[in-house]
Amino acid sequence: MNAIEKIKEKARPLKRHVVLPEGTEPRAIQAAQKILAEGIGSVTLLGDRKAIETLAADHAVDLQQVDIIDPGESDDFEMFVSDLMELRKHKGLDEHGARKFMSDPLYFGAMMVRHDRCDASVGGSVNTTGAVLRAALHCIGLAEGIKTISSSFIMTVPRFGEVENKVFMFGDCAVVPNPTPEQLASIAVSTAETMERLIGEDPKVAMLSFSTKGSARHEDVDKVLAALDILKKDHPDLKVDGEMQLDAAIIPKVGAKKAPDSEIAGQANVLIFPDLDAGNIGYKLVERMAGATATGPIIQGLAKPANDLSRGCSAQDIVDVSAIAMLLRG
Repeated sequence: MNAIEKIKEKARPLKRHVVLPEGTEPRAIQAAQKILAEGIGSVTLLGDRKAIETLAADHAVDLQQVDIIDPGESDDFEMFVSDLMELRKHKGLDEHGARKFMSDPLYFGAMMVRHDRCDASVGGSVNTTGAVLRAALHCIGLAEGIKTISSSFIMTVPRFGEVENKVFMFGDCAVVPNPTPEQLASIAVSTAETMERLIGEDPKVAMLSFSTKGSARHEDVDKVLAALDILKKDHPDLKVDGEMQLDAAIIPKVGAKKAPDSEIAGQANVLIFPDLDAGNIGYKLVERMAGATATGPIIQGLAKPANDLSRGCSAQDIVDVSAIAMLLRG
């Protein structure tokens, strides 16, 4: 059983509820049926009811057990408008602007998550990542103690040493281009929590660099060390170390030689990259050259789950990401 199947197994007994804001997208309609058929949870589609029902009929999809909400006709609409005005009053948002935002299914779906009408929101099959994340940040906000929204990938390596289907978490590979030390520390905390919640493994976090324990001096190394200091101070129970080269982080013999006093050297399963260049290149190298399966990006750091999709995603991708988002609900 691969990582995503294990996640689905964990999600099923929780009986959680996902909202798909892009309800007039055929892939979302197909995904809604699949989520129910696989017993992962319940589903709400947002959008014009007649348009959704017509598309469902065209694609032979049965939506009898799927909740369909047209945001503008919802009993919650006025309350959501008032709440958004309160949340964004420091930005000068007036009633007209709040109504315009709340007519956008991305915002309405995020507000449903905020008010526990559902457990998670999943969008991005037709909207940009920026649009999805803005709606989530404006309506849901960041988790307590987290400085930035970020992403991670579940990387399943077919064979790593003697282990089959070895799972690593990589962060951040999709959102923050050049994180500050504070943001880098937040990315590490969020990715460790994602590892624990989704995979169920004890996170061992390596703060990656081109240097291991002072082997090189550079301002980029200083940034990683500053992030480590924040983590040691604010999260003393987290198993984390750095700065560390990749081989020292994941190869026991190398870790023992380069960082003999480290509790995670050679054993890291959560890899935190110093910037988006390294993270994005890193996950694609492992995916393409080692034949690893990359599951993500998983959006993390929000108070409640809202996840992004690739605009080239399949209906099954929406199903898989929905299972992840539902399981991330605390």
